[in-house]
Amino acid sequence: MQQSKLPKKMLATCIALALMGCTEVATDTTQDSGAEQVKAPIWPAIASPVALDPAIEQRITELLAEMTLEQKVAQMIQPEIRDISVEDMRRYGFGSYLNGGGAFPNNDKYATPQDWIALAESMYQASVDDSQDGSTIPTMWGTDAVHGHNNVIGATIFPHNIGLGAANNPELIEQIAAVTAREVMVTGIDWVFAPTVAAAQNLRWGRTYESYSENPAIVRDYAAAIVRGLQGTPGENFLSEQHVISTVKHFVGDGGTTDGIDQGNTEVDEETLSRVHAQGYVGGLEAGAQTVMASFNSWNGEKIHGSEYLLTDVLKQKMGFDGFVVGDWNGHGQIPGCSNHDCPQAANAGLDVYMVPTGAWKPLYENLVQQVRDGIIPQTRVDDAVRRILRVKMRAGLFNKPSPAQRPLAGKTELIGSDAHRAIARDAVRQSLVLLKNNGQLLPLNPSQHILVAGSGADNIGQQSGGWTISWQGTGNTNADFPGGTSIYAGIAEQVEQAGGKAVLAPTGTYQDQPDVAVVVFGEEPYAEGNGDIANLDYQRGNATDLALLQQLQADGIPVVALFISGRPMWVNPELNAADAFMAIWLPGSEGAGVADVILRNAAGEIQYPVQGKLPFSWPAHPAQADRRSVSTDNPPLLPQGFGLAYGEENVLTDQLPVQTGNSDGTVSLAIFDRAPQSPWLIELRSGGERDIVESSIQQLGTIRTQTFDDQVQEDARTMQFSGEGVAAFNFVSPFPRDLRAYAEQDSALAVTLRLDSEVPEDAALTLFCGENCGIHAPVAQHLKQLSSGEWATLNFNVQCLQDLGLDMAKVSGIFGLESAQPWTLSFNDVRLVPSATTDSICL
Repeated sequence: MQQSKLPKKMLATCIALALMGCTEVATDTTQDSGAEQVKAPIWPAIASPVALDPAIEQRITELLAEMTLEQKVAQMIQPEIRDISVEDMRRYGFGSYLNGGGAFPNNDKYATPQDWIALAESMYQASVDDSQDGSTIPTMWGTDAVHGHNNVIGATIFPHNIGLGAANNPELIEQIAAVTAREVMVTGIDWVFAPTVAAAQNLRWGRTYESYSENPAIVRDYAAAIVRGLQGTPGENFLSEQHVISTVKHFVGDGGTTDGIDQGNTEVDEETLSRVHAQGYVGGLEAGAQTVMASFNSWNGEKIHGSEYLLTDVLKQKMGFDGFVVGDWNGHGQIPGCSNHDCPQAANAGLDVYMVPTGAWKPLYENLVQQVRDGIIPQTRVDDAVRRILRVKMRAGLFNKPSPAQRPLAGKTELIGSDAHRAIARDAVRQSLVLLKNNGQLLPLNPSQHILVAGSGADNIGQQSGGWTISWQGTGNTNADFPGGTSIYAGIAEQVEQAGGKAVLAPTGTYQDQPDVAVVVFGEEPYAEGNGDIANLDYQRGNATDLALLQQLQADGIPVVALFISGRPMWVNPELNAADAFMAIWLPGSEGAGVADVILRNAAGEIQYPVQGKLPFSWPAHPAQADRRSVSTDNPPLLPQGFGLAYGEENVLTDQLPVQTGNSDGTVSLAIFDRAPQSPWLIELRSGGERDIVESSIQQLGTIRTQTFDDQVQEDARTMQFSGEGVAAFNFVSPFPRDLRAYAEQDSALAVTLRLDSEVPEDAALTLFCGENCGIHAPVAQHLKQLSSGEWATLNFNVQCLQDLGLDMAKVSGIFGLESAQPWTLSFNDVRLVPSATTDSICL
């Protein structure tokens, strides 16, 4: 069946041009030298525009001579705000600290900018107080401001990197970075963990949206632009009061792991590692980036955090990087032979700053001190690490600047989410949109029409912003959490009403008066990091509810515009067939009105803004086409990287794209909790008649408390603590009932992996729900008591038995929960439905 009207020769050319992105940035393998052919180095030597300053180096030498070993090691420790107090800072004098995604001052999601400034000021003053640690070296605060100051309520949230890559406009990126720096400086923070410069090569990777493009040339140019925007330009306004320290991350190969597995193994040769995966570091270091973050992934089996060759020989020596290398979230603990609290291997490999959240910071600090004394870590290595840290601090003026609360931008909260900043974000949205299909030039729409706006993403700023937005995963947010922001529907409605038209919001697509046209906004729910890893690119595989909505509107004879929210291209052939116009809008952030600017004409019928985005990644022709290395003239994509229709251009796609996936129709394992709740499931706490959805890493409701912790990787498990002062419960709930009948029709099980951290109470009960007055409340203590305390174990509850007890599998609203009125502590790290129950499955 024909999938495209693009001529075969033209398609091959497009693919070739896309693939050239991997070669045009590569260093030539040979250079002419008279009659000889000299092989060029794989790793380029970078001439940083930030030269060594002899006065700074002399000052560092003098300071190092005065510092104790304890003071030096403290500079290498970076704890997290949830795990240290101001008094800890006064006692130890940490070189830096961070707030991870979803961490806020006072553990308060709604902390005000003044709360952020107050914490920054308190930590700074404690760090320069020498009454306990004898040190006056200022600390610095690092934060993940990856698409704006995205942890702070009211900040401007820009499109995620994949959308910015579609704009292919480095000047715009520099503007965005400068705005981000200003908003960060308002809250007293010195250092931003951005940009991510992965050239993602597999769309299954959950961090694809953090990548600007599969094309290393785009990534290289963007890295330079965003570093200049964040830090300023060396020789002009470098690290001025309006700029922050940037971090080029994650070194190196994080976007090239086999099968797109987050924190996995990048199996490529060294030339490919440099040519494809390191070009962002070329651009970033050429712009003067002062810090580099080591990556979780391995390179051909060796963890990068422990790779002396890559961190020291390549980055610091061959490429000439003279700033410091910071680790990722307890990444050192993943090195074989290491743990979060004990890892001399990382320092010896070239890691300068240990990012060590959780209580592991203290034993790590103590172990490092002893390991230097024992000669396991050379004193020269510690001195080198501390020299690099102090060099960056001095270049940033931290020894001379006023304290955070006294800096020029501090407290100027009118800058956070200002109209000027939002205007830049709105322009970024306009430039990021990619038009894939436009039958009969349906777009842009006449705003004087009756327009139905449907779909889960129509009036949902949280969904359109994606992960790394207020919370780490971007979940648990409502429109009220984005003061000043606009949903896509709000932007459409404002312009349509001004033009005399009618815009009706109907998420489920229901209507009374038939509209002239329907705009359906749908797509991926928010996720971050490995929680976004998928096995298959088939959008809504096995549960195509959005497709059903599109097809229903199409069957009603209504022209349909599909706006697809996603962090990556996905296989959406059925959805493309069911839409008259289809636009990839990526994750546009808080300024949804930018979408309306492009898809609507003005009241006079004129085009307001052109659609100009181009695909930063090739669009898959089938669900298994996730790895760009498999894309070729023999295995062409549906649409190549660089494709994007302009208004007025002829369609390339037909209305009869192939819809057979070639996949088995059998039921697959369905993850409910895998590192975090998997969409659409949320964790609900219940206590004393109150209910609350878990939105933070630490949260309490009445007599039940929950907290994330690190089991295998970052915050991949949760503890539930019942105080015993009243009935309390938790449950995995869905905003809408889920049809899980397929699992009841097979020999399936609800598999729960948990750990008992205290004695099991006699009243422990398993709870599942299927709507009001429908569900299960079954005693489960006898089964739990068979488990060994303190050890992980998996219980398999037979799904057919659950159905027999009264669970209506056609409308499951609560899939797993536990209840008790007694003191009890337990943890879990995995909950899922599995299609084949084991012989030890439990029938309650």
